[in-house]
Amino acid sequence: MVVQLGRFLVITGALLVLLGLLIMAGGRINFLGLGRLPGDIVYRGKNVFFYFPLVTCLVLSVVLTLALWLISRLGGR
Repeated sequence: MVVQLGRFLVITGALLVLLGLLIMAGGRINFLGLGRLPGDIVYRGKNVFFYFPLVTCLVLSVVLTLALWLISRLGGR
């Protein structure tokens, strides 16, 4: 049980480091157009700018759901 918990924490930590690196690089590199996909809501008024990445949220949700499903299947649960 302790070994499994340790393995889980190491994998989670590694994934968080990778996610942090992607976020830091995301400002310089536009990953597959994420953040500016067709269907994202943008409103530019005279003194107002509103941006809601609707389609980007949906794409990330599907990708993360599939990744977590695959990890759970490979983990035997």
